[in-house]
Amino acid sequence: MSAGLFALFDDIAALTRLTAASLDDVAGAAGRASTKAAGVVVDDAAVTPRYVHGLKPERELSIIRRIAVGSLRNKLVFILPVALVLSQFAPWALTPILMLGGLYLSYEGAEKIWEYFSGHGHDEQSQDEETGEDPKAREKRVVSGAVRTDFILSAEIMVIALNEVATEAFVARAIILAVVGVLITVLVYGVVALIVKMDDAGAALAERDSAAVAGFGRGLVKAMPIVLSVLSVVGVAAMLWVGGHILLVGMDALGFHPVYGFVHHLEEVVTGATGALGGVLGWLTNTVFSAILGIVVGSVIVGLMHLIPKRDKKTGDGEQSRAAEGSEAGESSQSYQSSQPSQSSESSASSESTER
Repeated sequence: MSAGLFALFDDIAALTRLTAASLDDVAGAAGRASTKAAGVVVDDAAVTPRYVHGLKPERELSIIRRIAVGSLRNKLVFILPVALVLSQFAPWALTPILMLGGLYLSYEGAEKIWEYFSGHGHDEQSQDEETGEDPKAREKRVVSGAVRTDFILSAEIMVIALNEVATEAFVARAIILAVVGVLITVLVYGVVALIVKMDDAGAALAERDSAAVAGFGRGLVKAMPIVLSVLSVVGVAAMLWVGGHILLVGMDALGFHPVYGFVHHLEEVVTGATGALGGVLGWLTNTVFSAILGIVVGSVIVGLMHLIPKRDKKTGDGEQSRAAEGSEAGESSQSYQSSQPSQSSESSASSESTER
């Protein structure tokens, strides 16, 4: 009986060591996959703060929490199952789907640039403020837009992570991708929450007795509007960069090599010619050309989208035209009625003259 008990303990110990080794493998693979997706994580962290820019400070954390929940739902409920199934049965479909996301990001970035230079976005914001848009409706619109953009970035993060662990078993891939999705979501939106609430922390520090601490707090309060504005610009640039890079790599993967070959060759030339800074400058070269591609493709889509008449505008025009027609009809009726007394007066005068 003792021998059987010791054998059972040995089996349990072996199983424990095996489980620990498996967890180490999963943790190591998740770490590698997260590192590969680090560039997109930076983009995600830069894009998100612009969605809460200009909203009430007391609602910022609530909105970030709702965006984070939407991001986690994107990764675990929608992207993870689809990515696993496609990687198992139709790996060729991942690249075209990802390129659709690249088109959307390029369009979003180019649309923001068009709004800035045309003043269209500012006009819409002013109209919302003048018409007194319901704060809950505005928050819902902001969260929906952020989660929609996050879906594309999350898809790229998960696909990059999936490519890193493509040789793992199906269950291991699922666990690793789930770990990556949770860790990156917590990291990104934790950093975003710290960024957008930094001014509140500065206001609290400004009330301290220490002159140095109070001065630092006042500096934070003054700096945060500038930081948020800069992050808004960085977010737009990040969408163009990521969208263009997805298209650049996707075209090469689908067999169209000239554009990617040119950019890659130029990147190698810059890397080899700049010595110690070669890695950074080479990466910057690839990034700049990816952003240029994103601007070009996004601008084409923006132009096409603005050529398509929008239904709400047509409806508004129709209502305005019907109102104008009603107004004209009312004016015509009033003028007709006002003309009746004069006509009756004329007829009375003519009858009197006839009697005379």
